[in-house]
Amino acid sequence: MSASSSESVSDEVLVARAFLCRVAEPACVPMWDFVRREGPLVAAAAIRSGDVPDEVAAATAARRASADPEADLEAGARHGMRLVVPESPEWPHFALAALEAAVLRLLPSYRAGSAQRREGGDPVPPLGLWVKGPVNLAAAAVRGAAIVGSRAATAYGEHVTAELSYGLAARGFDIVSGGAYGIDAAAHRAALSAEGQTILVSAGGLDRPYPPGNAALHERVAATGLLVSENPPGAAPHRHRFLTRNRLIASLATGTVVVEAASRSGALNTARHCLLLGRTLMAVPGPVTSPMSAGCHALLRGDTAERTVLVASVEHVLEAIGTAGEGIDMGSDDAATTPDLLRQRIDLLDARARRVFDGLPVRKPAREDELAQRVGLPAVEVIRALPALRLAGLVESTDEGFRLAAAFRKRSPPPRMRVAGPDTATAVNPGPGAPT
Repeated sequence: MSASSSESVSDEVLVARAFLCRVAEPACVPMWDFVRREGPLVAAAAIRSGDVPDEVAAATAARRASADPEADLEAGARHGMRLVVPESPEWPHFALAALEAAVLRLLPSYRAGSAQRREGGDPVPPLGLWVKGPVNLAAAAVRGAAIVGSRAATAYGEHVTAELSYGLAARGFDIVSGGAYGIDAAAHRAALSAEGQTILVSAGGLDRPYPPGNAALHERVAATGLLVSENPPGAAPHRHRFLTRNRLIASLATGTVVVEAASRSGALNTARHCLLLGRTLMAVPGPVTSPMSAGCHALLRGDTAERTVLVASVEHVLEAIGTAGEGIDMGSDDAATTPDLLRQRIDLLDARARRVFDGLPVRKPAREDELAQRVGLPAVEVIRALPALRLAGLVESTDEGFRLAAAFRKRSPPPRMRVAGPDTATAVNPGPGAPT
């Protein structure tokens, strides 16, 4: 089927997953647990027949007879969407593992009937994700920064958002947000301006951009990044769906930055999900007189203070969620020519980045999966290490993959290489004794 995320997923599984995405609301713990135990084919057949536990029957009764997964897949294909499912290689297992761990901790209380559904949505992995855009979801959900905040953003909030989003996108972070007016839109636009990737997580079907005034922004994101929703085509962006989708924003990012948030802002719901998942939560302080910063100040001084990082710049965010070695000041041209200084920069890398550096080929470039085989690391670990190596000028990328930077491939005379950071470039002369 054209809406499939991978030819390796059978039509039967894809139809079953499309049915499951339609028949119940997202973030339903009994539904997720039932599908986890029975598998999508058995679970879908049982729901159709009504032979399911009481909690699943209650969650699916309203749509059991009317759900039409084939129609949803055809509508998705017409609008350029694909359905990414857990059985697909594109499924972001790495990013969603925290959601699964969180819900597994809650399962005993749900099975005992003592748990109450959270107003802001339970930490439940999605049953499937509708995706639009050229980027592989599994790779995009490895190194991301969520930037969220108020729809009624101030000029201060939009300015800070633009600086953070642009700087992080230029450093290889995928910017994750919800596509709303205000802070969300400013984050997406700045990432696009930096020619970076951005992921827009929608509360409704991807064929119904919301808010309508941001429809052009949705299309720009879909051209180079990703639109993501667990709601099928045609689904309206109801209020409760905004709250449940916030757990996806938090899970698809390494950390979440709350730039501006009123005391009852939906961005605080994303912050709570971030903490529940064990991800890094950051907040930007604002003027004490601004009600749009009251939520950020509450995060920084309330019960969450010990788990919330105050950030005011790109460098602060990199300190919190970046790879070791990111943000290094390359210094002057003369200082950069000393081999000792270059060795110091290599020493600043973490063990994973140094291991990848040691396995970089000299001549023929290697893709991420090939590098993983060379150094004996999972591919996702290699993907996480490469940005720090690029920023330090130790690796260069080509259409065919990655290899040792040109400055290290020649001994005499040592060439001068332009190591491009996000905003500046510094000439580097590796000097004698550089590895070949």
